[in-house]
Amino acid sequence: MIVVGRHRRARVISWLQVRLRIAGAALLATSAGIHLDLYLTGYRSIPTIGWLFLTQFVVGFSLTIAALVSRSRLAAAASALFALSTLGAYLLAVWIGLFGFREIRTRAGIAAGLIEVAAFGMLALAAITAAPAGQPGRPPRRTRVLGRIQTVLSMLVGAVGAVSLGALALLGVALANAGSSPAAAATSGATLKTALVGGATVLTDASGLTLYWFAPDTPARSTCTGSCAAYWPPVTGSPQAGPGVTGRVGTITRPGGGRQVTYDGHPLYTYIGDRGPGQAQGNDLDLNGGLWYEARVSG
Repeated sequence: MIVVGRHRRARVISWLQVRLRIAGAALLATSAGIHLDLYLTGYRSIPTIGWLFLTQFVVGFSLTIAALVSRSRLAAAASALFALSTLGAYLLAVWIGLFGFREIRTRAGIAAGLIEVAAFGMLALAAITAAPAGQPGRPPRRTRVLGRIQTVLSMLVGAVGAVSLGALALLGVALANAGSSPAAAATSGATLKTALVGGATVLTDASGLTLYWFAPDTPARSTCTGSCAAYWPPVTGSPQAGPGVTGRVGTITRPGGGRQVTYDGHPLYTYIGDRGPGQAQGNDLDLNGGLWYEARVSG
């Protein structure tokens, strides 16, 4: 009876382990798919970040396959750590920026973060419950050893739960502090200046940040709203042209109200990827539905 009970318990653990592995692999594949979609729809043009998104997709799907076809603890553990590291990179990008890029709160980012927490939990538990190689489901010879193993497993399961809860808490804090409101991010009191950036004379705001225009915009309408305007804060207020600003300065009414400054018929924006004067990280980016260009001084 004791042997039968042990075999039954082993079958239950094996059944649970397989389902945890499949569920975790599916979640990891979903996270990789989100990163591929973001890469193809604009992130590919962001320096360094674009290649990291593509790398996440390739590695994520490779680990998904490894987790599905292998019963190895190592494959499940590596997949779990990869999911956790992906979440960590997202939190860094939200909090302090990563390789010059500052992330903001988006539905895709929130979804990916939650999926990565779940993938970590599932795959970590799959790694813990996996049978040793070559001895699938074989029970320990001594009850005392079995008791010790069960104690360790309980501790590991608790640790996985604690890490998952901690990751969820960090994700919640990061998202609560992430920028999302275009109105709050908008640059007001616009005094247009000029500066030499990368060998070109470009427009800047009063703080010296490079100004940009968006190809899909028209002289009468800004098409950058919602999360787009959080990445690209619109320049608002009453414009004043500083020395060297030779083009036509004006304003338009933004969707939802408010005045946005224009230059030669282009609504103007800053870019959250620029951390200070002299940078133009947003130039020639294909992001948020169109191309972005630095606003060069007409002459």
